[in-house]
Amino acid sequence: MIDETRPATPPKRLSAGVVVTRREGGGWRLLILRCYNHWDFPKGTVEAGEAPLAAAIRETAEESSVTDLDFRWGEIYCETAPYRRGKVARYYLAETRQTDIHLPIAPELGRPEHDEWRWVDFDQAERLLPPRLQPILAWARQKLGE
Repeated sequence: MIDETRPATPPKRLSAGVVVTRREGGGWRLLILRCYNHWDFPKGTVEAGEAPLAAAIRETAEESSVTDLDFRWGEIYCETAPYRRGKVARYYLAETRQTDIHLPIAPELGRPEHDEWRWVDFDQAERLLPPRLQPILAWARQKLGE
């Protein structure tokens, strides 16, 4: 018997973030954040009624203090495959001129959400980021012409 009150596939839980880039020398640097042993780009949950891009901008500021974002490639994005109980992360691509990062205190935690941040090149990012983010990294590399 089919339960028609439940969707055939559960709706995806969406997070949104930004692959934050900046020019350095002749190449690009990417901002990555570490929580425990896990590296990621700034991202977080899209709240009810919030547009994913607005959530990505908000989460980036909350997690890294980066507010100078230039979405010079438009509102393009790339999403991860579903992971951790169907969660999907959507990443937008933006450039910043901001170099100083600080990890703000998250009020609900009483400490920063992340333990460390780094500006890395693509090779370093490839070594540090988990497998689920490798397609996002490849997409960003292609868009930046690296």
